[in-house]
Amino acid sequence: MDYPINKSEEQWRKELDPDQYYVLREKGTERPFTGKFNSVYASGTYYCAGCDQALFDSSSKFDSGCGWPSFDQSKSQTVAYIKDSSHGMIRTEIVCSSCGGHLGHVFDDGPTPTKQRYCVNSLSLKFDENKSPQ
Repeated sequence: MDYPINKSEEQWRKELDPDQYYVLREKGTERPFTGKFNSVYASGTYYCAGCDQALFDSSSKFDSGCGWPSFDQSKSQTVAYIKDSSHGMIRTEIVCSSCGGHLGHVFDDGPTPTKQRYCVNSLSLKFDENKSPQ
């Protein structure tokens, strides 16, 4: 699949730390309950750690208890969906539509009206907290 942002693996290795590279480029997964954004509920926007594309608003984040940041929807057209039949399961992988970075998976068991649970690795995200004007 082609993405608007295409870089060599060498470029990605220079720009990402080893853990981010493992998740974003090698489709790795961080251990549950270890990600820095799992328990963050401040107002703001979550961006792709690989290319800075805005992916999720904090208003769509909820505590699913699964150990990874969970959202019930992404920003429009920022996530691409890929059938994933690895590990003996059929799931839907989610990747950044701009750079193809692996974010996690989406499931249809969410508790909100969207019924979606975007289960996302913290390592694939950056967060910009909304600041109130002073």
